[in-house]
Amino acid sequence: MRLPLVLLSLAACALATASAWAADTTPAQQLDRWSTAAGAPGQAERGRMFFASRHGGEWSCASCHGAPPTRPGRHAGTGKSIDTLAPAFNPSTFTDTAKVDKWFRRNCKDVLQRECTA
Repeated sequence: MRLPLVLLSLAACALATASAWAADTTPAQQLDRWSTAAGAPGQAERGRMFFASRHGGEWSCASCHGAPPTRPGRHAGTGKSIDTLAPAFNPSTFTDTAKVDKWFRRNCKDVLQRECTA
């Protein structure tokens, strides 16, 4: 799955202070993977704006994850609790490639009304 440049930027913002933790990947490796797929590095400010903005639907990323994503969130539709997204505040985020791909695919459909692409 390829992610849009703005999501790479979001990841760059979230990963700026992240530490590497044991899992099948690290947040930095995820950022490298997405940057390679997009053919460009992420831009933190562009990612912050993307994260906080609506893209034609009723939700933004921040609707569920909070802005900034440094505390636990709550799903806007179901009310289900969501772990903190920022790697600096949640060492397990962005460390499981299958989970990352699953949630980006699902959340892009909620926020963008389509899957993410580079």
